Order: sequence, then structure tokens, then C-alpha cells
Amino acid sequence: MTGTETDLEIDGTRGRVVVRRRDPEGAPRRVVLLAHGYGEHSGRYAHVLDHLAAGGAVVYAPDHLGHGRSEGERVLVDDVEDMVADLDQVRRTAHEEHPDLPIVLLGHSMGGLLATRYAQRYPGVLAGLVVTGPVIGGSPGLFGLLEYDPIPDVPIDPAILSRDPAVGESYEQDPLVWHGPFKRATLEAFVASVDTIKAGPGFGDLPVLWVHGEDDQLVPLDATRPVIEKLRGSDLTTRIDPGARHEVLNETHRDEVLADVSAFLDRVA
Repeated sequence: MTGTETDLEIDGTRGRVVVRRRDPEGAPRRVVLLAHGYGEHSGRYAHVLDHLAAGGAVVYAPDHLGHGRSEGERVLVDDVEDMVADLDQVRRTAHEEHPDLPIVLLGHSMGGLLATRYAQRYPGVLAGLVVTGPVIGGSPGLFGLLEYDPIPDVPIDPAILSRDPAVGESYEQDPLVWHGPFKRATLEAFVASVDTIKAGPGFGDLPVLWVHGEDDQLVPLDATRPVIEKLRGSDLTTRIDPGARHEVLNETHRDEVLADVSAFLDRVA
């Protein structure tokens, strides 16, 4: 492990939120907030925290409401805006502890939805935004479950996460990962948030790095691209990885993706 790791707790909108903080070995150069995806937790990104800390970042990685070690009914999202507000509370904590450092937000999947909405709600706060496989254009397969009553028990298939079979095996065996069905209120909250994000505002001058797997079956590239193009501002960097599945940060070429993330961070923060 690179640097030292401690846990923080913040009072979220609907309960206690546990935040994993990783400090680099030397003096930090920047702050990175990491927002994980649906049904998982920040512990699945220990290798990302290692990489970011090795590059001089102090990383704050919360377990969102209803996820991981944080409070709340498991994977229940009544309103995405609450989770975005929790993310800002984490950002405020980071700013209090490191008032002179630039802050970059990195969000994956549902975390990319939160991160994009965060950039819309809190303009001028971030030095940069990184989104990987963000659900900002929806997920036809998942959102289609709303047509059924009751919603069928169809958990996420670990095989569609990464070409690395070890990733799927670890996901399947992780007790902090939700392996049950989607909840109607959660899917409805995601749909509402996608509509809100599409309405804007756009990214403006905020530097944005968008990374997506070309073979992402959970959050299809074709659903995401039009929203990215609509929101794009003056500084958008795009990386589309052929053959890659949903979790580009956990894919077989993860080191290449993280190198690009680091290059982006060096430029903007």
C-alpha cells in the first residue's frame, strides 16, 4: 500500500457516511475524490488509491449512502441529489484539511452520474472531472426493469465487468457488494437524475476526462456519447478502449488507463 490509510466519518443527508482517506508518503500535491459505482464500495479501488497516492494525491473515497460500510438501507437511493450533497460534504472536509490544494473528482458508473451532477451543482469548485463508464445516458437494460412488476431478481452479472476473470470472482465473493435485485425507487431515482443531467448546464471550461469501454454492456457507449457531446465544454479528453467492458479501472489494461488519469491530473491539478 502506498501512503497511510485512515477512516473518516461524516454526517450525510440520511446517515453516517464512512470515508476512506489515503495520504501519500510525502507532502500532497492535490486532492482526489473518488466516487464508486452502484452496489459496490470504495474498497474495490484500493489499487486506484495506491496509484493516485503514489502520484502525490490525498484521496477521499466515501462509501455512498446505503453502500459498503455507510449507513442506510442497502442500495436504496431515494434521490441522487442526496448522494451528491454527501459528496460535497466530503469535499468540504477535504478542503478544510487541505485548503490550498486543487480538487479533482473521479466517478465510475453511478459514481460518474454523481460526479457529473456534482459538477453541474457546484461550478467553480473542481480543478478537473474524470468519469469512467458514467450512467449519464442511462442503461437501457437496467432501466427497462421498471416495466416489470415486481422487478425481477436480476443482479449484475460479474462477467460483464472486466475481461479479467479475477475481477468477477472477487466481486462475486465480496460481502460488501450488493448481490440482490434492483429496487424500484433506486432505478426511478437514476432515471430522474439522467433527465436532470441532460437538461444541463454543460461543463463549460472545466477540464473533463471521459473513459469508456467499447464493449460496455451495462452502460452502453452509444447511450452515453450523446450526453457527453451535449455537455462538453472547451476541454474534453476522450478515451474509448476497444474490447473493454464496464469497469475500465479494473480491466486488463488498467495500468494504461491509470497512466492517462495521472497525466490528466498532472495537467489540471
